[in-house]
Amino acid sequence: MLLACLDLEGVLVPEIWIAVAERTGIDQLRLTTRDVPDYDELMQHRLAVLDQHGVKLSEIQAVIAELGPMPGALEMLAWLRDRFQVVILSDTFYEFGMPLMKQLGFPTLFCHNLEVADDRVVGYRLRLPDQKRASIQSFRALNFRTIAAGDSYNDTAMLAEADAGILFRPPAKVIEEFPQFPVVLDYDQLRVAFASAAATLSLDA
Repeated sequence: MLLACLDLEGVLVPEIWIAVAERTGIDQLRLTTRDVPDYDELMQHRLAVLDQHGVKLSEIQAVIAELGPMPGALEMLAWLRDRFQVVILSDTFYEFGMPLMKQLGFPTLFCHNLEVADDRVVGYRLRLPDQKRASIQSFRALNFRTIAAGDSYNDTAMLAEADAGILFRPPAKVIEEFPQFPVVLDYDQLRVAFASAAATLSLDA
């Protein structure tokens, strides 16, 4: 059985933190995993900026409530579900992600949790370190084969661990640093890449 494992932000929905930066006018929040390889460094930066500006969780959730799937994302998910089981592996947080899951038809989401006090984000708890790679390893232990797609630095370990990995609309520096992964720029190309990888893995089985 093949699993399709997808990143969330930048693949199916817009980048949440960029949307928050645009709404609040705080440009320091525009940094994402497309810019900063070290996830803890990025999150500590975000936490400090939220504290400095007094941004509350409810304000962030209000921005998320206005986001929706990227054009073509729902059709892409429907195509995948006809052919694979689909799991979203994301470094977002359940406090952010679950409203978006409703809009996506509730695919399975593995992500993290925030630490919240009086509507302020004061920290975060990883579900487990390097959870995207660990999830792929666990799927393999359960005798699943995986095709993974993501766009950022924090997806590359997942792509490397999967039986096939695909970069979807990545920044130029990620393409340059990880030339081993095929690059696709739209959902039509992503469908072709998934179909090709599935055919190859079926022949190898």
